[in-house]
Amino acid sequence: MQSKGVQPAVIAVVGSAMMDLTAYADVLPEPGQTLAGQLFTTGFGGKGANQAVMAAHCGAQVHFIGKLGDDVFGSAIAENFVKVGIDSQFVETSSTPNGVAHIWVDGNGENRIIIIPGANHEIEISKAVEAINSIAGLSVVVAQCEIKQEVTLAAFKAAKLRGCTTVLNPAPYQEISAELLALCDWIIPNETEFRELHGELPTSDEILKSFRPGKSSIVTLGSKGAVYVSPDGQLHRVSAPQVSAVDTTGAGDAFVGSFAYGLASGKDPVEAMKLGIAIASLSVTRKGAQSSYPDQTEIATLS
Repeated sequence: MQSKGVQPAVIAVVGSAMMDLTAYADVLPEPGQTLAGQLFTTGFGGKGANQAVMAAHCGAQVHFIGKLGDDVFGSAIAENFVKVGIDSQFVETSSTPNGVAHIWVDGNGENRIIIIPGANHEIEISKAVEAINSIAGLSVVVAQCEIKQEVTLAAFKAAKLRGCTTVLNPAPYQEISAELLALCDWIIPNETEFRELHGELPTSDEILKSFRPGKSSIVTLGSKGAVYVSPDGQLHRVSAPQVSAVDTTGAGDAFVGSFAYGLASGKDPVEAMKLGIAIASLSVTRKGAQSSYPDQTEIATLS
């Protein structure tokens, strides 16, 4: 995606890397019930790794800051980072097992997920700060809530001192400190996370405009697209194309990773949001998280 002679979009993702263990069934079991499923897969996941891989597919120079287990899952993820072209010099290993996500997907493509963080919760603050301070040309730093919040806080402090743009995807939701919120140039929640942060669902323009005045936010709305809330309270909506969803796992991460690439490559927020929606909408038509993401050639046909 980068033209010759153009400085690449340099992004750091501070976050989780997991192995996804996914079961597909038309109907998910109720408590105490056993049902036969259709398919079981293992695949690369973790919100941080998903967003990093998506940004790399778009053409960004991506640096991943995280921790993997010293086991078969961790080794496979490390090999995949090399294959995708992600710089993993700031990825360390731990004797704690690698993080995993147990995912159930129903016949409508909707999912239920339980994550076991494992080694992801052992990322060291000093290592994260050292990484942020040492990446040449860094412009955007992305984080989520599958790692310890104090690591994200320290990374964002270092990022702001360098003049980088910070992007927080507050998922899976946890209470976020006022100090961290103040360091976020962008927050990208879905509808449920918006309600947890703001106390109400984003059901009206007035509610949206009252969210983080003076700051930039994007609220993702699933099949309805997304809305950008500008610092001065202007709303910019982008609808999603109609698609037949097979698996929504990783779609939000596809949006965040491609949006971060858009910002880092100089796109205005609305254009970056359009790219993110196009890619996320395509991803839900395929099974898996990273396995559903388009490559650069396919992305070029969307933008």
